[in-house]
Amino acid sequence: MKGLSVLQTLWRLLFSLSVVLAASGEDCDPSLCLNGGTCLNGSESSTFYCLCPDGFTGQNCSETEQGPCTPNPCLNNGQCRVVTESRRGDVFAQYVCECPEGYEGPHCQKSISPACNMPLGMEGGAIADFQLSASSTYYSFLGMQRWGPDLARLNGQGIVNAWTASTYDKNPWIQVNLLRKMRITGIMTQGASRTGSSEYLRTFKVGYSDDGYIFKFIQEPSKLRDQVFVGNIDNNGPKANVFDPPLVTQFVRIVPIVCRRACTLRFELYGCEVEGCSSPLGMKSMAIPDKKITASSTFKTFGLDAFSWHPYFARLDKTGKFNAWTAQRLQGTEWLQIELEVPKRVTGIITQGARDFGNIQYVSAYKVAYSNDGKSWTQYKDRRTNTSKVCLLGTMGWKNRGQKISAPRDFL
Repeated sequence: MKGLSVLQTLWRLLFSLSVVLAASGEDCDPSLCLNGGTCLNGSESSTFYCLCPDGFTGQNCSETEQGPCTPNPCLNNGQCRVVTESRRGDVFAQYVCECPEGYEGPHCQKSISPACNMPLGMEGGAIADFQLSASSTYYSFLGMQRWGPDLARLNGQGIVNAWTASTYDKNPWIQVNLLRKMRITGIMTQGASRTGSSEYLRTFKVGYSDDGYIFKFIQEPSKLRDQVFVGNIDNNGPKANVFDPPLVTQFVRIVPIVCRRACTLRFELYGCEVEGCSSPLGMKSMAIPDKKITASSTFKTFGLDAFSWHPYFARLDKTGKFNAWTAQRLQGTEWLQIELEVPKRVTGIITQGARDFGNIQYVSAYKVAYSNDGKSWTQYKDRRTNTSKVCLLGTMGWKNRGQKISAPRDFL
């Protein structure tokens, strides 16, 4: 009977062990992991976990894996881009965050202050002639030479190359309408020569307005009186003045206080968009790759492939023998296209011509169209006439010439 008791005891121990094993095995019931997932015993904090097959994720492999960019790991409206298509199980592929202006870091988590000192378009031409006005204009040589406000562009060339106020104007001024509010951080002034004599502003004030009618002047730090800026000392050397704090305004008026011989001025304004959108997008810096620049046709000098003027040569200030894009034919159906890869806000364009065997060549007028798919295109319209805007460059098109888009567009 004693032997029977021992056998009964061993049976009870084996039965208890099987119950324990069964209980532990219940945590990894195959039905807990869906879509072919493999159940594995977990740690103390989790009794089990599922090893999901490729294409599935989640605690029970019930969620469809959509890649590393879903949900978007990039902060502050950063664009997530997958850099490899390789995946293994539930391990996500690598990605990079393309940060909007004003942010940086692996996940666009760090805020930065973008530089706000871009030329706003007096020299480059983004500020059009109709945006410039003045209290008066000087006419010389029996009225044959007009020194108008549209000539007040920094580094302007020619015999008549600046604005000059009338001799009878006791309160002269010249003003710029930027068409919308801009952040203005400074000004560069320059004089000119007329009949062999230097003329320039020794001192001046700067007024600003949101409507073009009621102007205020920049104040001294003490705010007790209008600030008087020191101007030039000769006819050609540029003089910079910084606005601290910057102006946020649409109209800027320069009011001469003391002039040398006559109130003559060439100038440039510096700043940026209020929303911080004035940085180059990458044509000059090569940030836009060659393969993203296409065209309707390509001209080949002497018909030789080695002498081709490819679309990807259309980069501002490009040097070399072949340093621009040239279309094969002089027709209105030719086009040059840039793919930006991700939607970006475009606020303006600077164009430039080139020389071919000494001959100056440039586009004197063009239109701009935009698209989000590369198939359906919409032409940019003049907001005053609601018709397709034609950008005119005139006879200076072979030099840098800018066109500002008054209603910025977000497109690819």
